[in-house]
Amino acid sequence: MERRKFSREFKLEAVKLVRDRGVTSAQASRDLGVHANVLRKWVRELETDPAQAFPGNGQMKPEQLEIDRLRKEVTKLRAERDILKKAAAYFAREVT
Repeated sequence: MERRKFSREFKLEAVKLVRDRGVTSAQASRDLGVHANVLRKWVRELETDPAQAFPGNGQMKPEQLEIDRLRKEVTKLRAERDILKKAAAYFAREVT
């Protein structure tokens, strides 16, 4: 079964239904065909960061992009460090 995807506009309208129009999240979730927990998660996400909520398919928040970049950099630096350790051990063995 394939995961359903919802547009940013759909999510915003669903959250507006709950927050602004006074519809309960349970009723709105039944009307929209979305699980109640998913709708509550959308409400929380919009409340915590309205500008960056629901970035879209394949798009990440700037913070997440920075975290991914730093993880890649850490992996590269660890590999370079390991190479230098092995080289130092090799040359130290050769001298004695």
